[in-house]
Amino acid sequence: MEHGNYILEVCTDSLESAVAAQKGGADRLELCGHLVIGGVTPEEELFLQVRRACQIPIRVLIRPRFGDFCYTEPEFERMLDQVSRFQKLGADAVVCGCLLPDGNLDRERMKLLLDRAGHMEMTLHRAFDVCQDAERTLEEAISLGIGTILTSGQADSALNGAELLRSLNQKSRGRIALMAGAGVKPSNLRQLYEKTGLQFYHMSAKCTKESQMKFRRQGIPMGLPGISEYEIWRTDEEQVREAVEILADLPYPEVSGSSGGCFL
Repeated sequence: MEHGNYILEVCTDSLESAVAAQKGGADRLELCGHLVIGGVTPEEELFLQVRRACQIPIRVLIRPRFGDFCYTEPEFERMLDQVSRFQKLGADAVVCGCLLPDGNLDRERMKLLLDRAGHMEMTLHRAFDVCQDAERTLEEAISLGIGTILTSGQADSALNGAELLRSLNQKSRGRIALMAGAGVKPSNLRQLYEKTGLQFYHMSAKCTKESQMKFRRQGIPMGLPGISEYEIWRTDEEQVREAVEILADLPYPEVSGSSGGCFL
C-alpha cells in the first residue's frame, strides 16, 4: 500500500462519497445509510451501485435503526437477514454491535451474527464506546473472533479518548485491530498517532454541498431539528488525499494491529 502500514477507512452514505473516497486513496469503505443520524444499514441498491463503481473493499454497516444498541427480537432477526443478503451481494465485511441492557456485550447475538457472516470479517462498531467495561469487552471481542473494533476511546472524539485508545491497543497485543473513529481529520491524524500508536483510522472526510433547490420554504423541518434540509453531506476527496499523504509520512507503527485479515 502506498501509505505503508496504515489503513484509512472512509465512512460513506452515497455513491458520490464512495467514489470520492476511492479517488482520494482510501484503503476501504464503510458503507452506511444516513450518516446524519450516525448511520444505519444502507439500501441494497446503494451497495450495488458502490460495488460496481469501486474496487476497494466495502464494509457494510448493519444497524436497523438510530439510537441504542439493545435490539428487539424482530430488529435482530432483520440484522441477521441483512448480513446474509450483503454477503451474497459481495460485501467484504460487516460492521455490527449488540449490547445487553446492563451495558455488556451481547455475546450470544454477536456470535450469531459472526456465524451468519461466514467468511466475511466483522468490525465491532462504536457500541463499544457505550459499553460498561471497555477492557472486558475488548477481551470478549477477541475471544469471539471479531477482527476490528471501531472506537473513540469512549469519548466524544478519538483525540479526547486517546489515553484509553493507547491502553487498549497495548492490551490487545496484536490480537485485534483497534481503529480510531469520531472526529478524525487530516489536521489531527499525526497527533492521534503520536498519542495512540494506532495503525487504523476511520473518517468521513465530510463536507457540505448546497442543495440544487432554488425555491426554499423555510421553517418546515423534515427530519432532525437544527439540520438544514438544503445541505447535503458528502465525502471530500481532497481531505481523504491529505489524510493518505499524512499516513504515508508516519513512522512504522509501534504496536501493530491484528494481521488476521484486518486490511480488507
